[in-house]
Amino acid sequence: MTSTSTTFTGKHMALVFVGGFGVVIAVNLLMASYAVGSFHGTVVDNSYVASQNYNDWIAKSEASKALGWQVVPERRADGRVVLATLAVPADAVIAAEAERPLGERATIALTFTPHGQGRWLSNEVLAPGRWQLRMAIRATGGEWAGEAEVR
Repeated sequence: MTSTSTTFTGKHMALVFVGGFGVVIAVNLLMASYAVGSFHGTVVDNSYVASQNYNDWIAKSEASKALGWQVVPERRADGRVVLATLAVPADAVIAAEAERPLGERATIALTFTPHGQGRWLSNEVLAPGRWQLRMAIRATGGEWAGEAEVR
């Protein structure tokens, strides 16, 4: 039996060094392409202008909470959305915008009709998948706005 011993040379170290950084760079490029491909665009066009409206948004949010209205959305098997509401007046007008939070951009405007016992049914159908729902309720008692996720 003969044993051959190889020594770890500078060339070996260079290969390990280049290979390690190559893996890191490849993973970073892959993750960056996923991030860019799933991003819909800007959240706000001008962050300074948005910051000037921040206090108004907080005031509207507090006014919505003070109404005591509650809304829980649920997606039926047929794709229509049911809103279970609490303390929402019967004369309310409810509208919503459904948007896909990830992947290909899709936005659908939803309108609702009363379905009895504080429930409202959408007139439009949502495709399967995950949706972010922005709801707006207008009634004689005030205006309410809220967001919820629907799957």
